[in-house]
Amino acid sequence: MEEKYMKEILEKAEVLIEALPYIQRFNRKIIVVKYGGSAMVDEELKKSVIQDVTLLKLVGFKPIIVHGGGKEISKWIDKVGMETEFVNGLRKTDAATMEVAEMVLGKVNKSLVQMVEELGVNAIGISGKDGGMLKVDKKLSNGEDIGYVGEIKEVNPKILYDLLEKDFLPIVCPIGLDDAFNTYNINADDAACAIARAVSAEKLAFLTDIEGVYKDPEDKSTLISELMVKDAKKLIGDGYIGGGMLPKLNNCIDAIENGVSRVHILDGRIAHCLLLEIFTNKGIGTAILGDKEMKFYHE
Repeated sequence: MEEKYMKEILEKAEVLIEALPYIQRFNRKIIVVKYGGSAMVDEELKKSVIQDVTLLKLVGFKPIIVHGGGKEISKWIDKVGMETEFVNGLRKTDAATMEVAEMVLGKVNKSLVQMVEELGVNAIGISGKDGGMLKVDKKLSNGEDIGYVGEIKEVNPKILYDLLEKDFLPIVCPIGLDDAFNTYNINADDAACAIARAVSAEKLAFLTDIEGVYKDPEDKSTLISELMVKDAKKLIGDGYIGGGMLPKLNNCIDAIENGVSRVHILDGRIAHCLLLEIFTNKGIGTAILGDKEMKFYHE
């Protein structure tokens, strides 16, 4: 056997052995993956994410995908010649916009189901309307009405438990109903966080267009691999976190304080980022842990 070939297969064996303790630890545990950003637009990245989640399923995890679709919704709103109105930087969702959003999110949802099915895993696409899963109130922006944008007030996870028990991979689009059964669009980060809390997920992973949490966003060497909740709160309080990372990090803290063991912020622009973060000692993003959790990297 050639020495080069032997070296290659030994390296593959080492990768599998490195993954073993993680597979053992998280076997039969629920992991919620919030899927969005560039990973939803680039076809190759989309394929790698679906491969990652399918592999997690096949090695014994219980994944749930929660997806967004903002870029696709914007594209279709332009296509049909509708005007987009913004209130405090947020898109106002009138009845016509909501109709387009629901149509587009349904299309995205079923395309993800198709990709998972092609890899031999049974998937079911649902929205927060199904089984009364996501119940919402109208969300206001600084007191102003922004239309059919919902804030989750209650999650009924029964349909998710039923699907997981029957060995399906649930794929959820973030649409919910209010008490009068009106349809509302929901921020996908908020939906993923609320669902992870409701099912007491072991892990919640956000696929984003950033590498992770930096102490100084201008200095790439300040990427934080692991962050305890108390330290995350200090970073926010000291003014280090701003922009789009602030609500994301607050969502992470909220999830941890409501029963989720670990939250990961990952760069979805890196192929197979989920596997690299979950199955390797170093990881590639930022893992946020409860203050009582043991650190898991660099052991």
